[in-house]
Amino acid sequence: MSKNKTLDEVILEVLEKAQESLRVEEIYRRIMEDGLYDFKSDTPVHIVRTALRRKSTNLELKNSKKNRLYIYLPDGTYNLKKYEPELRKMPQFSKKLTKQDFRRSELIDAHKNYMNAFKENLLAQLKTLDPNDFEIFCKNFLKAYGFRKLENTRRSKDGGLDGYGEFKIGLSWMPVAFECKRYSEGKIGRPKIDQFRGAIQGAYPYGIFFTTSSFTKEARETIFKPGATPVVLVDGKGIVDLMIERNFGVEKEDLPLFRNSIDLVIDKQ
Repeated sequence: MSKNKTLDEVILEVLEKAQESLRVEEIYRRIMEDGLYDFKSDTPVHIVRTALRRKSTNLELKNSKKNRLYIYLPDGTYNLKKYEPELRKMPQFSKKLTKQDFRRSELIDAHKNYMNAFKENLLAQLKTLDPNDFEIFCKNFLKAYGFRKLENTRRSKDGGLDGYGEFKIGLSWMPVAFECKRYSEGKIGRPKIDQFRGAIQGAYPYGIFFTTSSFTKEARETIFKPGATPVVLVDGKGIVDLMIERNFGVEKEDLPLFRNSIDLVIDKQ
């Protein structure tokens, strides 16, 4: 990561190299891929978006800066200010963004902030579950993903695992075992993974290890070992993302956003 460049210098470098207009997420991705900046924040994409918005020539915000470096395009992308004369010649470019465009952008930002907060709250609730309840949660979670014949083992006879079942690969069903660690803090290290693998080796060709916390680098490096049972690691953030993807333990409310496209229905061609 660069220690000498400012965020604006990094964004300018990315846009100059791209030679095209980019969305906020794409600018952030390229920054990280090239190791250009260390954000030291849990919301780096928001930081990039704020930097772009504050210094875009055609966005007048309360916190806008005098030194404008970028230009915001109607399709939600950004480019360099020096290309503004050419970009303004585009048929779809509006010289002044409407209040509707601005409010839509604000809604998108608000939704992203909401999702971050929602995920944090969801994970915090998972961490408060009773360990037995978390084992049941994991069993039902796997069921929602198409696993079958799922059972939780009795604590006195678990043999180092918390449950088992089957999942389909091709035309056949493969036995799978799973382990569940409901931790409020701390990371799961390699010894726990090795212990779980040892408990299922020879009996189950596949293992899944759930935790509400996270895994150490050493633990992740031991997912696949030659001649040993592969173990998939699912941490707290991964569980939450999968819950939202599968609508498991969450309820979805549709709040549609609409874009004016009248020109498409009166096109004479």
